[in-house]
Amino acid sequence: MNVCYQIGWNLFKFLGSVFFSFRAIHPERIPLTGPVILAVNHQSFLDPPLAGICTQRELYFLARRSLLKWPILGPLMLKVNVIPVDRGAGDMAALKAVIRVLKEGHATLLFPEGTRSRDGKLQKAQAGLGMIIARTGAPVVPMRIFGAHEALPPDGRSFHASPVSVVVGEPIRFSPEELACKDRELYQRLSDRVMDAIAAIRYEP
Repeated sequence: MNVCYQIGWNLFKFLGSVFFSFRAIHPERIPLTGPVILAVNHQSFLDPPLAGICTQRELYFLARRSLLKWPILGPLMLKVNVIPVDRGAGDMAALKAVIRVLKEGHATLLFPEGTRSRDGKLQKAQAGLGMIIARTGAPVVPMRIFGAHEALPPDGRSFHASPVSVVVGEPIRFSPEELACKDRELYQRLSDRVMDAIAAIRYEP
């Protein structure tokens, strides 16, 4: 890990333990080498750092470009492997950057839903994840975060020191035959398959 990433990882490991009684369940399912996509449901601003501390492996993240304008926090994001993305129909430059990172053998954390859920419930997956899978063949580890919506709702106006847990599912691996026909229909089907795997994850406190 680079120095800034290591500091951030340790900081959120501490904050997660103190404020959220954070638990990572089955983190051993995350491969420690080779390209891999960690696919997580999206409930809160807490999701990236708390999902990120489930593994000591250095990750790459997508974040909307406007966040980089925040004082102090914005410049730091670029030092912890954040890839800026423009909101809208789809930022091909950001998607290509993720594809390049995976082809170099790194790991990335992505949200199939694209944006945070307003009510904490799972949303429909976007086709962008499927395109990345089809172009890289990278395995996907489905992960589901529980409690982040209650701890810090999407409006960001209230904070609650309540439990948050992340459950890591079994990796999904794709054969070349499954990725052969690269079109939007395939992309959506791949994204839906991952979202179904996330939805199937259960957690009993």
